[in-house]
Amino acid sequence: MSDLVVNIFLLFINLVTSTALILGSLTRPILSIVVPTLNEESCIRSFIQRMSAELSSGVSSWELIVVDDGSSDRTREIVKLAAHKDPRIRLIALAHYGKGAAVRRGLLAAKGDWRFMADADLSMPPDNLTRFLSATELNPKPAVIIGSREAYGAQRIGEPWFRYILSRLFNYVVRVCAVPGIKDTQCGFKMLSAEAVQKIVPLMTIDGFAFDVEMLHLARKFGFLIREVGIVWHGRTDSRVEFFAGTSAFLDVLRIGFFRSRLK
Repeated sequence: MSDLVVNIFLLFINLVTSTALILGSLTRPILSIVVPTLNEESCIRSFIQRMSAELSSGVSSWELIVVDDGSSDRTREIVKLAAHKDPRIRLIALAHYGKGAAVRRGLLAAKGDWRFMADADLSMPPDNLTRFLSATELNPKPAVIIGSREAYGAQRIGEPWFRYILSRLFNYVVRVCAVPGIKDTQCGFKMLSAEAVQKIVPLMTIDGFAFDVEMLHLARKFGFLIREVGIVWHGRTDSRVEFFAGTSAFLDVLRIGFFRSRLK
């Protein structure tokens, strides 16, 4: 009798475990959107509305994670209201550490099979998301898909000439020092597989604007296939990439390049 009880108990445990695994796979979203914010009350409501509409029209299961990097305006209040209306929207509230730290936290907190990082100003229209999703069907399948303002099919609209020159100069340094062959590392729209996130993101250390370079450098180190997809990109005249931040990013790239050369 005791053996029968044990067997029934073990059968019950296996059934519960199997059910939990099945339910977990069913509830895990296909796509997670991660957006870092810092005082984005002027655009975060529009971002949520436009991105949610695009996702609902083309993705069967999704979540949208706003990672706030210490905003002092109404950004968090707006996101909380949206999350109250739609449980697929989440807010992660942080102290101010930097965009890189916010992106890392969001990517690791996400549950999707694919995890897409985006800028709150939607300088890339939401309908360009289909270009990333289409790239997941390529053979061989890339693990890191990055939006590019230089790849085939890309369009730059309304970009100030001085910002374009600085971006190309920065990219030249990046290609020489850290990530050869990538035409545009700094576009804020990138998508990574869950596997790539788990291996790459815990090793990232840069909180500033060069965190993208570190991400791609680590992706190359792990042998992940990277694919650039051309996007439509609208420039901003009020960019927050100030001189000090830009200088710091250059120094971070040189540091990545230094460690890369030491590892050879």
